[in-house]
Amino acid sequence: MKLLVLYATTDGQTRKIARHVADGLADKGHGVELLEAREGAGLNLARFDRAILAGSLHAGGYQAALASFARDHAAALNAMPTLFLAVSLSAAGEDAEDWAGLHKCLEAFHRDTGWTPKRIAHVAGAFRFSEYGFFRAWAMKRIAAQKDASVDPHHDKEYTDWAALDAEVAGWLAA
Repeated sequence: MKLLVLYATTDGQTRKIARHVADGLADKGHGVELLEAREGAGLNLARFDRAILAGSLHAGGYQAALASFARDHAAALNAMPTLFLAVSLSAAGEDAEDWAGLHKCLEAFHRDTGWTPKRIAHVAGAFRFSEYGFFRAWAMKRIAAQKDASVDPHHDKEYTDWAALDAEVAGWLAA
């Protein structure tokens, strides 16, 4: 099977997730093309049997490059089996208000792009303090202090559940 894994990343965790998924699919014998969303202009999706798109939620929205790709290719994406890996720190928790916010952001993304994924997997992201500039680090330290008292702002903290991600991708392939 020929699969596209396309991603947009802000701090690098979504790239790491996309690479992990692409490597796992290739290890299973699938043909995989891993592509950053900014490089997807003019891509012919007819070359692929299925597509996985991955993006991370920041300040209430997904990356502009991902939204642009989904909007430009909505008809082709809607006509094929797709999986959206929606990466966020909120997915690491159980806060009902955070989850309601995630769903609201996804609905806005679908309305804006015209693409409705066949399946959505919420994937917990990471605090990547080593990647943040001064102001972003300050803001993320405040968020970390409110959400997870065990976070040390001098070290990155990854919440991604790799086994659950693998199971989600396997379930999507089997469907």
